[in-house]
Amino acid sequence: MNSILQRYSGPSARGLSKSAIDEDNDFSDATWGSQAGFGTLAKGVPGFVVPSVPDPAAFLRLHTDDHADPSCRIKIQHGTTTLAFRFQGGVIVAVDSRATAGSYVASGTVKKVIEINPYLLGTMAGGAADCQFWETYLGMHCRLHELRNRERISVSAASKYLSNLVYSYKGMGLSMGTMICGWDKTGPAVFYVDSDGTRLKGDLFSVGSGSTFAYGVLDQGYRWDLTDEEAQELGRRSIYAAGHRDAFSGNTCNLYHVKEDGWKFIGNYDITKLHYEGPGNVAGSPGHGYGYDLRVEGRSSANPPETPAQA
Repeated sequence: MNSILQRYSGPSARGLSKSAIDEDNDFSDATWGSQAGFGTLAKGVPGFVVPSVPDPAAFLRLHTDDHADPSCRIKIQHGTTTLAFRFQGGVIVAVDSRATAGSYVASGTVKKVIEINPYLLGTMAGGAADCQFWETYLGMHCRLHELRNRERISVSAASKYLSNLVYSYKGMGLSMGTMICGWDKTGPAVFYVDSDGTRLKGDLFSVGSGSTFAYGVLDQGYRWDLTDEEAQELGRRSIYAAGHRDAFSGNTCNLYHVKEDGWKFIGNYDITKLHYEGPGNVAGSPGHGYGYDLRVEGRSSANPPETPAQA
């Protein structure tokens, strides 16, 4: 095994392939197939062949999703709904939990909120791998900032660090639309950051294919002086609206509330149950499902309104 590491420890290790390792017979075929995973790492770390192109960055710019080239070969799907808004009581962060690969629902239990530190949250929209990796990497640097400066990093600085980080990879195929939310010396703050390096400060953002539906609810119900219960209900209802209408969003809603003493996970709500039953016995909820039964009652002779019994 040591002979393999010595043989391929130089710059040429990028081209490590199955044929090269077969000479030593230390790896089974399962290492290179669908069985590859933690169980085979005891025998070493498998490699992969890098595409033989002179400039990988130029190759990605040519073939990945770009507004200037709608006929590009590699289409990156953007299916999700995430939102965050700040108000007098902090920041509400609400997301759905569906991951899609085209029209295929790959998972219904994705955690789209990255807990960067006890006072900072990040959301995921776009490529799940890109968001998870870079926001986790951001968490490392936020901790290093604390150790170096002996104070917590601000939301502005954390978002700026992420923006600079992804901008250096602009045009190389990253797909990210994230919000960095938290509470620092200036109070609650929300920043939008995407894979082009765009960084915007604001009070209310929604990102993803279902964001248009979420914005419809948010714009109708948002105001600065919301109570905590009203703000949480607004976040739940907005994600429900997107999950109900957008095929690429749904399954469940994860709700967080960031306050001065840090973020708190409020709950996980099934979007189908929200439609028929509502969020349950929680403060600020309407006490019934978010569906349309109550709103259309009495609009036709087939569904007359209930009248109180006469004595």
